[in-house]
Amino acid sequence: MKPKVFVTRPLPQPALDLVAAACDLEVHAWDAPLSPPELAERCRDAEGIIVCGACLTAEVLEKAPRLRAVANVSVGYDNLDVEACTRRRILVTNTGGAAQETTADLAFALLAAVTRRVVEADRYVREGRWQHWAWNLLWGADLHHRTLGILGFGRIGQAMARRARGFSMRILYHSRHRAPEAVERELEAVYVDRDRLLAESDFVSLHVPLTQETHHLMGPREFSRMKPSAFLINTSRGAVVDEQALVAALEQKQIAGAALDVFEHEPRVHPALLGRDNVVLAPHIGSGTAETRTKMALLAAENLLAALAGKRPPNLVNPEVYAGEAGDA
Repeated sequence: MKPKVFVTRPLPQPALDLVAAACDLEVHAWDAPLSPPELAERCRDAEGIIVCGACLTAEVLEKAPRLRAVANVSVGYDNLDVEACTRRRILVTNTGGAAQETTADLAFALLAAVTRRVVEADRYVREGRWQHWAWNLLWGADLHHRTLGILGFGRIGQAMARRARGFSMRILYHSRHRAPEAVERELEAVYVDRDRLLAESDFVSLHVPLTQETHHLMGPREFSRMKPSAFLINTSRGAVVDEQALVAALEQKQIAGAALDVFEHEPRVHPALLGRDNVVLAPHIGSGTAETRTKMALLAAENLLAALAGKRPPNLVNPEVYAGEAGDA
């Protein structure tokens, strides 16, 4: 009998076809989140779940006694209770390696947009306010030869650094683990402590996972250490930034602006951010291209099929389960 698999949103057809060939597949028909009770009901008989934009809590897991594998269609997995999965010896995977270039593209696009006031300029033209060329119209700031500080120097952070090199930027970084010397040399990136990075950077770009340690990584203390001319870029997770502290920093002109693809309580955005011209906002589209989203869905499908077949998935988040080291539930 084929294992039952539930997919929490419609995904690109090639990924669904791949899973359907080996599994009894059920797909949520709407591109919208399921409530925890709805998700629990749909997962009741599932042996595998492909999670996309849904929260898999311990309470949901309790309603899925047959569950053996969870494939998250995302690099981050803060939407999953990994500890609860590990206790149940449920394999958890992500799609690390599929989205770093596309996410870095967006991060750099946001950096350029807020620095050169692109969104303001677009609105200025569309509203019919452009009547003649003016010497002092919408002056922004230069990107080239400025200092980019990268917090989190994994795949996406390093991809961001490669883009910055094309603009002759000085690159500082801080990360939980220092990069190999060859990577630092290739990217001309200098490892510094976090306070120095904040003090010297013209742009601070966040590329860290959301964990207990990184929750509100950017708060009042951190904003007070940034230059008044500096910009914050966040394409990681919203709760990495204390949004109220960001609003205060902008209102008090502790920093010059921000560009955000993620929000602390998304899809709700802090009202004080919505009316600010020096803030660029995007609706969590870091990996949002057809090519990358298809690649992510296919990788999630491959991860799930490997796990259900008793093989080690390519992107295993909790390897202690595979090694048989986790305790019983």
